[in-house]
Amino acid sequence: MRQSRATIKDVAREAGVNISTASRALAGSYGVHPDTRERVIRAAERLSYQPNSSARGLVTGRSRTIGLLISDIRNPFFAEVARGVEDAAAGAGVQVFLCNSDMDAGKQMGHFQALRARQVDGIIMNTVSNLDAQQRQELTDGGVPVVLLNAPPDLHAGFSVVVCDNFQGGFLAGQHLLALGHRELGHITGPRGHGNFLLRAQGFLKACEAVSVRPVVLRGEHSFAGGIELTRKMLHQHPGITALFAANDVMAFGAIHALSDMGRPAPAGLSVIGFDDVDMASVITPGLTTIRQPMRDIGAAAVQILLRESDAPEQRMFGVRLIERQSCAAFVTLAAGAGG
Repeated sequence: MRQSRATIKDVAREAGVNISTASRALAGSYGVHPDTRERVIRAAERLSYQPNSSARGLVTGRSRTIGLLISDIRNPFFAEVARGVEDAAAGAGVQVFLCNSDMDAGKQMGHFQALRARQVDGIIMNTVSNLDAQQRQELTDGGVPVVLLNAPPDLHAGFSVVVCDNFQGGFLAGQHLLALGHRELGHITGPRGHGNFLLRAQGFLKACEAVSVRPVVLRGEHSFAGGIELTRKMLHQHPGITALFAANDVMAFGAIHALSDMGRPAPAGLSVIGFDDVDMASVITPGLTTIRQPMRDIGAAAVQILLRESDAPEQRMFGVRLIERQSCAAFVTLAAGAGG
């Protein structure tokens, strides 16, 4: 005869605790002594206990699932964030549903409603653009906790937000190029509606103001193709540009590709600095100088906020730092006729 499946009641009896304590210990909840948690885990292993997630959801009112709604998983930034989300969720015994909005606001909100219909315990959402009043109301009325990624906290009061210090990152990028002697600067970035890109641009411009430099700013798609197109446009309209700040690494990769095609390879033809420090930044040629943000930590923090036992909005901001590689070089002016 097939042996009956062990229940949480069996685990509790084996560990010498009550059922509530056993459940909280296995769920990784707060308030359980480490020794007790270890005893419960060992008891569950001995009994080959496998939790029935459907039954547990009916009892607790929680599905042990969350939604991750991002723009495009093909962007290595989102791949890193998603890995941070998945690792943190797996550690808490939670599954993740992944959705891509493809930068479409209508598709974004459609995915939100679909995840809500699945009765997920929360949704981590990288918005297509700054939420308007109607979208904010839709999220608020959804009855499910939401954590926003890369959304300016001051524009999204009432929501939990996890973000890096975008303004400081832009400022560091500007400082670095100026310290290398560049004064004819360009900045390629995404649409105006993206608050994180706006803050990066503001930080970059703030650094330049200190030495009375006025960079040229062009906006378009924040993608590899967008980086190519905007770089070509920048150098066609402003051929004297010597250094370029791309609003993310993917755009920077596009810029480096375009420069190679135009016979102005980085860094000799043009210095390029990005933002994110995705894995590819360290392996391309030349290695990309960029602003590092802790993408996996950002994803993990969003999960932590969703799984905590509090409904109060929480806003976390992570620091950034400059990573120097080979795509930037000092600007050198060779005076006409100078020589030995």
